[in-house]
Amino acid sequence: MRLQNKVAIVTGAGAGIGQGIALRLAEEGADVVVNYAHSAAGAEEVAEKIRALGRKAMPFQASVSKAAEVQAMVDQTIQTFGHVDILVNNAGIDPHVPFLECTEEQWDWIIDTNLKGNFLCSQAVAREMVRQGTGGKIVIISSVHSIQTYLHITAYATTKGGLNAMTRQLALELAPYHINVNCVAPGAVHVEKFYRVVPNYEPHMWDHEIPVGRVGYPEDIGAAVAFFASDDANYVTGQVLFVDGGTTARLFLGVSDKKTDYLAGIKTLEKKD
Repeated sequence: MRLQNKVAIVTGAGAGIGQGIALRLAEEGADVVVNYAHSAAGAEEVAEKIRALGRKAMPFQASVSKAAEVQAMVDQTIQTFGHVDILVNNAGIDPHVPFLECTEEQWDWIIDTNLKGNFLCSQAVAREMVRQGTGGKIVIISSVHSIQTYLHITAYATTKGGLNAMTRQLALELAPYHINVNCVAPGAVHVEKFYRVVPNYEPHMWDHEIPVGRVGYPEDIGAAVAFFASDDANYVTGQVLFVDGGTTARLFLGVSDKKTDYLAGIKTLEKKD
């Protein structure tokens, strides 16, 4: 119960990783504003689970890329709960678009949601935290793709790299107000949407590519967020924590025949030496 009597806003909490984060914060004692853009049913589902834990939950529809909607969400949070202590910037989109085919409209959509959305939410909540005078915690959700390349995600990877930089910048700017800003960067995490967007998806199809031998789950990300949101992290700010089963600790992402041959060649050379 490290977050007892705290109020958290979790964006993009109607599905996937956001649901796991919202539930974990509630398990730690927080009341939660469950933000969503389109997943109304999912937001109400996680809100009911939060209430079953004895905490308060308020689903709230708002596009994080629209300043007026973000401000309305923050205002309603204060009106309902009286204060806000934690913001988790989780909302994001990750369409795969080849660089040469990416349109201006697609680029703007991804940038506005993933990067501008974090700016708008962080600014609106930080202003309230400064007004309250009690400090607070902001946690940004980035990705391993902020530093690890992959095909067809130029806009997405650009936003996630920007979020790593935004984390450090906000940590400096908000430190005088006792607002800690940190970032969690997930690796492969099993969420329901993959059944719709990945051909022949199976939850453990990536296990062999991950050093710890398994895919991640929303609960894994929620645990890291709960730490950053708690007093245990009072002396931690401006950090990017990769929660990826060791994926970014190695040179290669995945194992292909060519990579296997390359590694075999290195072993041969080692033997000759």
